[in-house]
Amino acid sequence: MNDIRRTMLWVVFGMSLVMLWDQWQVYNGRATTFFPSPTPVVAQGASATPASGVPSAVPTATNTAANSSDIAKATSGLPAQDVAKVAHEQVVVQNDVLKVTFDTEGGSVVRTEFLKHIDMADKSRNFVLLDDSPSRVYLAQSGLIAANGGPALPTHKAVMTLAPGERSLKDGSQTLEVRFESPEVGGVKLIKTYTFKRGSYALAVKHEIVNVGNSPVVPQLYLQLVRDGNKPPGESSFYSTFTGPAIYTEAKKYQKVNFEDIEKNKVDVEKSATNGYVAMVQHYFASAWLLGDGIHRDLFLRKVDTNLYSVGMIAPLAELAPGERKTLDTTLFAGPQEEEVLSSLTPGLELVKDYGWLTMLAKPLYWLLVQLHNVIANWGWSIMALVLLLKIAFYWLNAKAYASMAKMKAVNPKVTEMRERLKDNPQKMQQEMMRIYREEKVNPLGGCFPIMIQIPVFIALYWVLLSSVEMRNTPWLGWIHDLSSPDPFYILPIIMTLTTVLQTSLNPAPPDPLQAKMMWFMPLAFSVMFFFFPSGLVLYWITNNILSIAQQWVINTRMGVPPKFHLPKF
Repeated sequence: MNDIRRTMLWVVFGMSLVMLWDQWQVYNGRATTFFPSPTPVVAQGASATPASGVPSAVPTATNTAANSSDIAKATSGLPAQDVAKVAHEQVVVQNDVLKVTFDTEGGSVVRTEFLKHIDMADKSRNFVLLDDSPSRVYLAQSGLIAANGGPALPTHKAVMTLAPGERSLKDGSQTLEVRFESPEVGGVKLIKTYTFKRGSYALAVKHEIVNVGNSPVVPQLYLQLVRDGNKPPGESSFYSTFTGPAIYTEAKKYQKVNFEDIEKNKVDVEKSATNGYVAMVQHYFASAWLLGDGIHRDLFLRKVDTNLYSVGMIAPLAELAPGERKTLDTTLFAGPQEEEVLSSLTPGLELVKDYGWLTMLAKPLYWLLVQLHNVIANWGWSIMALVLLLKIAFYWLNAKAYASMAKMKAVNPKVTEMRERLKDNPQKMQQEMMRIYREEKVNPLGGCFPIMIQIPVFIALYWVLLSSVEMRNTPWLGWIHDLSSPDPFYILPIIMTLTTVLQTSLNPAPPDPLQAKMMWFMPLAFSVMFFFFPSGLVLYWITNNILSIAQQWVINTRMGVPPKFHLPKF
């Protein structure tokens, strides 16, 4: 590097590369991207049909690559002609935070409406995650298949009987149960009991398998989430978050899979485990099937139909003698990605809120943000307070960086004069420049390293603010009614751009014209993107800019280098 100007240019350029590299990783199951892939379109026909038209996609327990004919044979449930004769209906059940629509076909969950979260595209209605409509297929299903090619058993295609009972959690009650019972299929009945709890998005699901036949059976319980491959509606064109299935096991931890990889049959995940969960993930929300530790389960990911995919697990059960009953407790979660709630349900579930490769930094930052909010009770002011604390923590690092830049600014006239005088002798110019730096005790890289050390922390905080559902539909003050949406009047982005210009103008002007242009172009281009970013992110960056300008101003003044603004020369 010839001087600190070029160093600072590389800092800006390097940070941009880091962020762009991270965005690229979404195609390998990463967290965020500024350049999302085109949203697939639901194909007309099979993939846009309701649940009754969704083909079965549960593999046999011993072969997760079973062909479609084997799958259809193993999971047919009821013969097609019998299914057609039995009418099924939908029933709505709710607690104080969640409204669930069940279909008596399989006792499946076909719709979940969140009573505490509004839809950002249409704020007159509540947000819906699972759905079964012409524009969205997203279902939670479970059922039985027989081991080793045994008889057909009750699957999610079997039309069940709904037991009478309450459909809404009453005041003073803490739980509510909904019970479905299948007809006898292959000598077996399946009874599903969903238990709602007050204030919870997690449903306890008890599966009772009863052998009512005259022969022993070896059933296997499968749990699956079926979803189309479309991105959530209303997603920003300037950034995108991961949407797709995920599997967690203690052995391989959290593994995300792109729909494109399932389409291309390029899935490499854990095939069996005795712990963990399967999930479908999108920005702010997730669904997951949970099974207790110590229970063997086979895991699968598969394409069901055109633009329709499933993730699930199969739990082999012990042989049931005639008249014997087996119960297996599971949990179905469908709700917002609130870290404390997720971690309390099962180990590793909080990872559906993905911070990427800087998770170790992001988690404590999120914890600190929550603690600040507990005191301040406003997420906007909490963001600003967190940035202030980070600036205090990094004060001496920043002081060293700004002091180095101030020294560079002081010797800038000498360097400029020397470059002009020796412009035809590059070798001599380099030697003379090093002599000036040596005599003035200036380190050209002194302003670079302290800033580079802080970059991962601020990128981690960026992910925290982008991923936290607490920012969703949360006001700050005045015109900012939602920290997860762009500023409707672009006031914050304009302030952000102005502070960026001010901060850039305080830095020493590079003598090289190309460097000077790049030093202005990169931060300004970066500022333009913030016009489309969530207000919470812009607020965080504005606070960081203002505090950086203030510290730089104070340090320059103390060192006898009066702050001086320079404008770009294009």
